[in-house]
Amino acid sequence: MAADERLSAVIVDDHPAVRAGVAHWLSSGTPPIRVAAAGDEVRVAWLGEGAEADVVILDLHLGGPTPALSDLRRLTETGRRVVVYSMRLDDDIALRCLESGALSYLTKAEGAEHLLRATRAAAAGRAYTPPTLAGALAGDRSAHRPVLSARETEVLVEWFQSESKDFVAQRLGISLSTVNSHLERIRIKYALSGREAPTKAALVARAVQDGLVHLDDL
Repeated sequence: MAADERLSAVIVDDHPAVRAGVAHWLSSGTPPIRVAAAGDEVRVAWLGEGAEADVVILDLHLGGPTPALSDLRRLTETGRRVVVYSMRLDDDIALRCLESGALSYLTKAEGAEHLLRATRAAAAGRAYTPPTLAGALAGDRSAHRPVLSARETEVLVEWFQSESKDFVAQRLGISLSTVNSHLERIRIKYALSGREAPTKAALVARAVQDGLVHLDDL
């Protein structure tokens, strides 16, 4: 997105009142966020202006009780930046959304300010942790925690706090390929422990769950 262009979002929600409310919040933000498209089916994010939107704001339960995790995965696997916006406060679903590549999980009770922050963070490729998601992360007590070396932990935390892997390499005095190797080994360790973390947001979630980093440090 060019610096002089307005950030854009596509809203996928099966309740017209919610779509209208979210659109109003986005357009009233400072700076405003343009609503490229809105609809009650995921296809609105694949067609027309919706396909070009910077961020997809996705209701996880579209017309039924089954969460649309497969739709979420398809979006994230093609590089779309997704904020899940749900009526449901469900820690397990929230964590599964992060594992599937979502950059944030918000409940609809969290209001305009958190949604605006999450949308702007997602447009920049960053995760955002609202109160509900912080609670989900803190509540996870998985015993399947991979053993990371001190160097792997250092690289991981630096990456969370940096804009790029190049900056991590400069900060730690190592090569970019070494940074990539460390991160790949960390992902493999998590996968072998049954807790895959394919995205940066998912790695942040795992690191918080495992006490490697605190939310206040991010």
